[in-house]
Amino acid sequence: MFRQARTALQKLRYIRGQQKTWRLKSTSSVRETVLQFQPGQKIHGFTVREVVEVPDLFLTAVKLSHDQTGAQYLHAARDDSNNLFSVQFRTTPMDSTGVPHILEHTVLCGSEKYPCRDPFFKMLNRSLSTFMNAFTASDYTMYPFSTQNGKDFQNLLSVYLDAVFFPCLREQDFWQEGWRLENENPADPSSPLVFKGVVFNEMKGAFSDNERLFAQHLQNKLLPDHTYSVVSGGEPLAIPDLTWEQLKQFHATHYHPSNARFFTYGDLPLENHLKQIHEEALSKFQRIDPKTEVPPQPLWSSPREDHVTCSPDALAPDQTKQNSVCVSYLLGDITDTFEGFTLSLLSSLMVSGPNSPFYKSLIEPKIGSDFSSVVGYDGSTKEASFSIGLQGTAERDTEKVKQIISQTIDHIIESGFEEERIEALLHKIEIQIKHQSTNFGLALASYIASSWNHNGDPVELLRIGESVARFRQALKENPRFLQDKVKLYFKENTHRLTLSMSPDHDYMEKQAKAEEEKLQQKVQALTDKDREEIYQKGLELLAAQSQTQDASCLPALKVSDIQPTLPPTAVQLSSAAGVPVQLCEQPTNGLVYFRAMCSLNTLPEDLRLYVPLFCSVLTKMGCGALDYRQQAQQMELRTGGMSASAQVVPDSAHIDTFEQGILLSSSCLERNLPHMFHLWSDIFNSPHFENEERLRVLVTMSAQELANGISYSGHMYAMTRAGRHLTPAGDLQETFAGMEQVKFVKRIAEMPDLSHIIRTLPRIKRHLLNPDNMRCAINATPQKMSDSTAQLEVFMKDVSENRKERKAVRSNLLKKPLDPSKPEEDSGPTRKLITEPNFQPCQMKTFFQMPFPVNFVSECIRAVPYSHQDYASLCILARMMTAKFLHGEIREKGGAYGGGARMGGGGLFSFYSYRDPNSVQTLSAFRKGVDWAKSGKFTQQDIDEAKLSVFSAVDSPVAPADKGMSRFLSGITDEMKQSHRERLFSVDHQTLVDVAERYLSVGRGTCGVAILGPENEQIKKDPSWILK
Repeated sequence: MFRQARTALQKLRYIRGQQKTWRLKSTSSVRETVLQFQPGQKIHGFTVREVVEVPDLFLTAVKLSHDQTGAQYLHAARDDSNNLFSVQFRTTPMDSTGVPHILEHTVLCGSEKYPCRDPFFKMLNRSLSTFMNAFTASDYTMYPFSTQNGKDFQNLLSVYLDAVFFPCLREQDFWQEGWRLENENPADPSSPLVFKGVVFNEMKGAFSDNERLFAQHLQNKLLPDHTYSVVSGGEPLAIPDLTWEQLKQFHATHYHPSNARFFTYGDLPLENHLKQIHEEALSKFQRIDPKTEVPPQPLWSSPREDHVTCSPDALAPDQTKQNSVCVSYLLGDITDTFEGFTLSLLSSLMVSGPNSPFYKSLIEPKIGSDFSSVVGYDGSTKEASFSIGLQGTAERDTEKVKQIISQTIDHIIESGFEEERIEALLHKIEIQIKHQSTNFGLALASYIASSWNHNGDPVELLRIGESVARFRQALKENPRFLQDKVKLYFKENTHRLTLSMSPDHDYMEKQAKAEEEKLQQKVQALTDKDREEIYQKGLELLAAQSQTQDASCLPALKVSDIQPTLPPTAVQLSSAAGVPVQLCEQPTNGLVYFRAMCSLNTLPEDLRLYVPLFCSVLTKMGCGALDYRQQAQQMELRTGGMSASAQVVPDSAHIDTFEQGILLSSSCLERNLPHMFHLWSDIFNSPHFENEERLRVLVTMSAQELANGISYSGHMYAMTRAGRHLTPAGDLQETFAGMEQVKFVKRIAEMPDLSHIIRTLPRIKRHLLNPDNMRCAINATPQKMSDSTAQLEVFMKDVSENRKERKAVRSNLLKKPLDPSKPEEDSGPTRKLITEPNFQPCQMKTFFQMPFPVNFVSECIRAVPYSHQDYASLCILARMMTAKFLHGEIREKGGAYGGGARMGGGGLFSFYSYRDPNSVQTLSAFRKGVDWAKSGKFTQQDIDEAKLSVFSAVDSPVAPADKGMSRFLSGITDEMKQSHRERLFSVDHQTLVDVAERYLSVGRGTCGVAILGPENEQIKKDPSWILK
């Protein structure tokens, strides 16, 4: 997987963690054990360098180095059972053939100890991992996994170590994963030769995304003198220049312990990790000088300008405004931790939220649709950068944008930042440190990766509290501290690049032509003997891909390693001012999490399309005595964020029944509870919807964001559309989150006058923000629960004016008790679901022509809901079909980046492919998958592996903030989860063949199909398709 740069403050968002139990573990066992290590102590071939407590993050860090090879090692001991391992190598390519990226794919295709094809994908089904992947960044390649099971950790560690240090790197794997010349139809030697390969197609897809393209050009041109001037993921037209020999050479020089950094995290003993890593890998190497350092970029004496082109975007909010312009400044070395911390804070002050100077000067005048795709601080290269600019601008405004940027910098140097904004930002960091997520280890690994990669001190990065204190001190000593930085890094900096990008209507055609020329150049050099060899190699590859794999060499957990039951989550049901409330006591580290579900049942049908827009502007336009800027400021100062989102919740028992609503969510530090609820009261009692200028900015940004998201999430849009006519919930899902919503927001963004929308928003508000159809949930510590409920009670009384009994739009409502232990006819609080017992599903095939060179394909089939006895069997079947059949057909043979099947909670069985060079052929691969399942040609081992894979998702850790949420939103209780669990355990060969026959056979379940992709002659000629 190729990874684009992320800014440091965004990375901070990933610094979150979880604690499993009630005791606050600052003095806990795991951390005490590692405190016994002494600097200089030798353990299993490693020497301890330092041991540091990091109380902010409840962890103790141990730094070590390997005696024989010099490999660096960091361990973070923390009471978290979701243990993580990661190894990263500094990979500094000097061309754009994508060698580090293709190598990342190829090392995972088999190794000395595990020579079977593709152990990486096979381990996904032989383990209970909570995360497994690999990333290629601009200058490092990282291999992380995490799991809650100790035996699983050892298994995965063994596979990962063997993969990176002793891979097979077979030529056949290089062809499959990298690139190859092959007959379009491998079985027909007279069919034309074409380029194929997983990375080749992945990068073609990546380069069809204009945001990605712009970011790539910006980095290449700002840092033109070394590794950052090339595309580490691979430029599609340069990929075919890479040879198998060059790949093996790159591995030999870069994938060496002397060029490696190991990171482990969690509550498993460090000594065991060190012993295994030393014995299975490092003891077999001697120290070398890898010579992979990145030299500093020579600084320019005067600024530079450059221009690039891209393909036009049919979904852009305004077709005449599709240019981007951005100014990027080279900053200092990222290994200076405090300077990096200061600059990332400074960046937030400059660009984040409606109170920031650049938001005021660039976004609000509506010159463009949003900030440029790269904005703010980026610490992912050896020297950091800061970028500021706009996308969605008109060509004539380019000079104007450059002028505004320079004036804004002058203005910041002159007037600085309000103290309250700085406080709000530091408050945000405090919340980010306290908020606990489930993938804390992965977050840490990503957070330290770039700086450590260039020999920065990773422990220093973890001590965020110290950086905050030092920052406050610097401001106290010099009130112009930040202004001086702005002057130094922006005003006086001659190493800056202004990059503009404009659409070229022939862009796709030129790309296709360039690829065709590259292809011809390769093909014309071939002799008849070469062609024959290519044909034979194509057949060999196809044969290898079609062969049943013996994976017995790989370690695996057994189904008996899965816990038979899950620990229950205790919730209490009560009420506040007549509104039902679910309380869940959790170790939330001093944060309180509030949610409210507000029903849509009384909302007139013609307003449903507007609901997502209503949600996105609800907390952003001002309320009560606050204008939108003051509201944003108060939300930053007092909360961890406040948001609303449209919800379609399928019923667990009936496929044609669902709940519709909006979910309000927010969190705050305990001390700010009254402030948070006061902000919600103002939103309920007096939201501001009348500011057309502000609304225009929000709508344009929203339209731009939706248009940009399609090339990443095309498979989600395809699945949503394919399921549209299969269930009532599927139809509403398409309205709220499908292509229909994308087009609707684009239409609104194009309206010259928004007064109609301004009149519509208060109408929606009257129906939705009504305590009469609301229920709430609070997750907080036991000590704060009574305080939280008291504050909720005050809030509910404050908004009681909004309580009105309104008639539901549809008469067919199904009432379900909120307390499932009560009988259906109980008079207590209920969820009111929409039910359509006479719903008629219908078949529909839809094709969306898009400006991408790859397809996103989906087929959905109407099946059964969560509580149905066959649901568990379909879940296992989907996983098994993906791993044992579809992965081989769609990715290995078809060359798509991904594909498979999944069973959804809404009762739909879905097939999908991602960044796929094929369209209609993939639909027949889906059908072949069904035939394979019905034939029963799978083993008990295949079924067990699918069970492991499904359970690793079912049992993935849940953060304290989210405990009890499936019960609150969907009414799925611990008892229902346990029944589902038991049904999963009891799935066998016969039930799988039965459900494949019963639900997936042609003509059994109604199905829908959708494809997003480039112009398609075959589909155009077929009258059964609807073209969009």
